[in-house]
Amino acid sequence: MKLVRTRHELAEIVTQWHHEGETIGLVPTMGSLHEGHLTLVRALDGKATRRIVTIFVNPIQFNNPDDFQLYPRGLEADEALLAETGVVDVLYAPDETQIYPPGFCTRISVSGPDRMLCGGDRPGHFDGVATVVTKLFMQTRANIAAFGEKDFQQLCIIRRVVTDLDLPITILPVPTVREADHLALSSRNKRLTPAQREQASHLPKALMDCLAALKAGQPVTAALEHCTQTLKDAGFTVHYLDLRSEKSLGTVEKAEASARLFVAASLGDVRLIDNMPVV
Repeated sequence: MKLVRTRHELAEIVTQWHHEGETIGLVPTMGSLHEGHLTLVRALDGKATRRIVTIFVNPIQFNNPDDFQLYPRGLEADEALLAETGVVDVLYAPDETQIYPPGFCTRISVSGPDRMLCGGDRPGHFDGVATVVTKLFMQTRANIAAFGEKDFQQLCIIRRVVTDLDLPITILPVPTVREADHLALSSRNKRLTPAQREQASHLPKALMDCLAALKAGQPVTAALEHCTQTLKDAGFTVHYLDLRSEKSLGTVEKAEASARLFVAASLGDVRLIDNMPVV
């Protein structure tokens, strides 16, 4: 595996790969890697002959400067973890100048899907995500990119960008990877104190109980209110809890097959998100 730090060196590598007829798979990350990221890498088995993982903590998607500064980083550990897989060809870890050169003033905005759920209380967040991911698509010239369903709204927005801008890349969705107590794997979990980590196990349990109630015929409003109160009683600050369509992200009135339960809730200053399908 080769560590690449500049877009010019990366361009030389991917140009040669395309000349040789290789298929390039991409896993964009912000580092602090865990088994969820490695699952994305493995999801490219049989779909790509070359694999690039990118690590870039993107400043323009953070609403809170403190959150950006506190985001866990550890390039050496991440590099070692990826090297152990034996299947990653390039780790692209640019600094900010390689992504946002002096005078950079362009943004990609996805109107509609970015204003609900996490976009509702994180204005501009998904503009930052859409912009950096498009930049990484262009710099890596990947044929296929893997994204986890844990960030389902992000997945939907990236699909929208690819469709709307006719980007020549396939988006591969990968199911959420969970810990033994069903908490979705996330780099932010590392910021939880031991007590908060124990509390965090109530989040997936509350979602599963809510889905069970919905499937048993409980009205959506009543099920969501009960789940919200359960999370508050467990010490969470609940930002939203919604039942929405997988396709449009619009709200739905019943537990239909194409619906998902979405939640964002915080323990202290650590914001956790999750989602689960009705089926």
